[in-house]
Amino acid sequence: MKYLKVIAFTHKQVELKELGKLVVCQDSLLPKLRQVKDQFNIPEIFYLATCNRVAFIMATEQVVDKAFACKFIEAMEMGLCSHHTNLFVEAASIYEDQEALNHLLRTSCSLESLVVGEKEILAQVRKAYESAREAGLTGDHLRMVMGCAVKAAKEVYTHTNISKNPISVVSLAYRKLRDLKLCTNARVIIIGAGETNRNISKYLQKHKFSNFAVFNRTLSKAQELAADLNGEAYDLEALKTYNKGFDVIITCTSATQPVITPEIYAQLLNGCTEKKTIVDLAIPNDTDPEILEKFAVNFIEVHSLNEIAQKNIQERYQELVHAEKIINQNINEFLPQLKQRRIELAMRQVPEKIKEIRNTAINSVFAEEVQGMDEQSREILEKVMNYMEKKYISVPMVMAKEILINQ
Repeated sequence: MKYLKVIAFTHKQVELKELGKLVVCQDSLLPKLRQVKDQFNIPEIFYLATCNRVAFIMATEQVVDKAFACKFIEAMEMGLCSHHTNLFVEAASIYEDQEALNHLLRTSCSLESLVVGEKEILAQVRKAYESAREAGLTGDHLRMVMGCAVKAAKEVYTHTNISKNPISVVSLAYRKLRDLKLCTNARVIIIGAGETNRNISKYLQKHKFSNFAVFNRTLSKAQELAADLNGEAYDLEALKTYNKGFDVIITCTSATQPVITPEIYAQLLNGCTEKKTIVDLAIPNDTDPEILEKFAVNFIEVHSLNEIAQKNIQERYQELVHAEKIINQNINEFLPQLKQRRIELAMRQVPEKIKEIRNTAINSVFAEEVQGMDEQSREILEKVMNYMEKKYISVPMVMAKEILINQ
């Protein structure tokens, strides 16, 4: 496990509002990851950003410490001054080897989440990894690590009650929204058509809300969600001219700058002076802070859900203990598998080398003797050589695995 490293920034060390400064815009993410991959000679890497964490998971022989993390964050060009970069690096958690695997498994199993037991985190980890894999940023090592993480998470969700009566950031946000006792014909603007907004829209549908307008940077995705909600779809630019009014805005995008500016909010109000509601689950927030100063708003954000989340952790303590046992069991099973895979990769050239020796023997060293044989003798020699070749290939593989198991 000496290759696995994780640099993590989470809600435990960094204020959620500050964490947003580490979020990388999706449009520039892959080019930036390629840049640091080449610059620091990192064989495999992917980036994870959720509502309460930013993490870089990598497979590398590099020494990953605070000094490395500082250079790495600077190379990611996040627009941070040196002062903020140093503050973030000091707050970073750096894991390597088995601790890194344990952290990634705990993250995938939702043990490190703001709301313990929310299943959304596994989908987010998988999506982040798949995006990097498709871009050619990961390889065999992280493939195996992710296989272990997914297996452990599925077992935790199946064999514990950690996600029973599931509580998530989305469900907590909906509870707060429900407490406002809105009418089911309330006009709901949804900004962003990602997984978080899809999940909260399911709650709204379940409780008979029916008046939706969906805005998204990619119109086709807005149309998909709008079709599910029997609502209207618009691209993000249409926010600037939308004049049909609203009662609730639900927003969660990957934007690094506010999507809802005071000017856009005033346009959306269309002259209405009543108090409105904004549910902002984005990190960083999609809502410009100036809106909360200028307008009367019921504002629900991830940061405000902390108190309920802490209570949730206390209620699920026994399930946490059970989940950690499952994680440890998966780690203990995985480590020998990883070593075995390394042996397989290291010995991939054995068959080729043996074939080379065989060809050299027949065509060079013993060429004259072979040529002097009759056809039947050559056939017998060929059978003997084929038999020995197969055995010579399998014997070192089996011996290496036996040594591994015995150790």
